[in-house]
Amino acid sequence: MAKFVLAGKADCPYYAKAELLADALQLSLPNFKIRKICILPDEWKKWLEATCVLNGWKHDKSPLIWRELLEQGGKGMLIGGFSDFLEHCQEYYSITSDMPTETMLSVSAENLETRVNFIKEQQQHHNSHINALHIWISGALNPTCHILIPNLLSAEVFPHTTAIILHMLEVEGDEEELKGLKMETEDLALPLLHHVTIHTDLELAFLEADVILLLDEWCDGKDAEDECHGERKLNKMKECYKEYGELIDTRAKKDVKVIVAGDSFVNLKCSLLVEKAHLTDSRRFVTMATQLENMARAILAKKLKVRASDVKDVIVWGNISGTFYADLQRAKVFNYNGPIKGPSFFSQSVLKILHDRTSERLHPLALTSD
Repeated sequence: MAKFVLAGKADCPYYAKAELLADALQLSLPNFKIRKICILPDEWKKWLEATCVLNGWKHDKSPLIWRELLEQGGKGMLIGGFSDFLEHCQEYYSITSDMPTETMLSVSAENLETRVNFIKEQQQHHNSHINALHIWISGALNPTCHILIPNLLSAEVFPHTTAIILHMLEVEGDEEELKGLKMETEDLALPLLHHVTIHTDLELAFLEADVILLLDEWCDGKDAEDECHGERKLNKMKECYKEYGELIDTRAKKDVKVIVAGDSFVNLKCSLLVEKAHLTDSRRFVTMATQLENMARAILAKKLKVRASDVKDVIVWGNISGTFYADLQRAKVFNYNGPIKGPSFFSQSVLKILHDRTSERLHPLALTSD
């Protein structure tokens, strides 16, 4: 499969000509895919410089065209401008473009008008919900959402928010299932919930996002048994998260908070997002290891004969889907029934208690996932 990315200024006639040529190829060739990035003229220079620096390219005009290497991975292969793309199409597909100048100018003017109107619609949509917090959940059909949503949309989590708009995204997901989840969420009648939208494609993904939670899972037990199938899934996940990063960079708010959670490849997913969202502060991206922290807390709670909720500040280091360590240096326990007791807010060091109980030096708790 050949996947090309076509980026250019909205008012550039050569971008319009390359766009129509690419559309013709996509219609006639089943394995030819194109993704378009239309940039406003006053934003083009900054976007072009950032993209070229990120990929190590040299290019100074519109359009910018490159081919994404779906099978090999890594950064894309630069094609160049319109002339380079035309030459590439003539050589590989024996297709050329004979669009007259008048048509080029007409299409470029239409592109600019469409882009400006789209941005105006975005602003109107935002202004109509000026006080609303936009939360996007990708992988919304993950079973975790049934527990997550009622706890997430609360004044305790967002104390200074008066309204929340929840956007649930499941790429190529079952629309009926999403409608069911939407109905269940609305039936909760949560005070902060303004309304819910559902999405099965990336057409509006992460638009005006304040908070993004990524719960997509691409691997399961069967994938571990079928190495080839698992590798295909992994490649698909990489391409998807690269596209997520670009969309977050261009559509989400600059102070967006992005949380990546899941059971597999969460470190890789987060690094792909940071790599592609080069205009967004990398400190806005967080990978959650809560599941492993809870596992470690449960083990410690059993040893100390307390509830898991009484064990706090267990830190997980390493690769969540590989080798990782539960660091207990800051861990503390409340309501421990030992020689020293205190009120409910009194805590003690977990390491000190375990050391006193075993009279042995405690090594860091090392865990390795299957």
